[in-house]
Amino acid sequence: MRKIIIAITGATGSIYGTRLLEILQTVDDVETHLILSNAGALTAQYELNMDKQELMSLADVTHHPKDIGASISSGSFITDGMVIAPCSMKTLGSIANGIADNLVSRAADVILKERRKLILMVRETPLNLVHLRNMTTLSEMGAIIAPPVPAFYIQPKSIDDIVNHSVGRILDTLDISNVDYVARWQGLSK
Repeated sequence: MRKIIIAITGATGSIYGTRLLEILQTVDDVETHLILSNAGALTAQYELNMDKQELMSLADVTHHPKDIGASISSGSFITDGMVIAPCSMKTLGSIANGIADNLVSRAADVILKERRKLILMVRETPLNLVHLRNMTTLSEMGAIIAPPVPAFYIQPKSIDDIVNHSVGRILDTLDISNVDYVARWQGLSK
């Protein structure tokens, strides 16, 4: 059983973490561990009209964001990776600077120290120099910076098409290939 940690923080774009959870519910050999920050819950309520309980029901296991002693806060908890979707600039800065003061940043710190996959769907624009430096720092530490940038070559017909493509690329990065939400580029001649 592959274990994936998903954190949803307070940046706009809670649909990305939610869609990732929805898709992973259909994958038999994946167990999801959700950390939903308080700001993430507020944003999901506003953007998706989903309450905290509804969102938490999409995960196999949920962890309170203040539970610094949770199983996922230890390197002895074997996981195949962690995705923060969306990743706020506050969370990005905390992780980049080793401030493990909540379960999201602590679990991410553990993922980095254990050399596992940490994927950050950062959500902010425009970016200032601190944002860019924090992303560079984390990339140098092995994190994967994956902002949800629309791919218009797929000729999306809906927001769902755009979201599914971005989440599909995250699934590719996690080596989860038994679901395919990515419109694969076939070249201009196709």
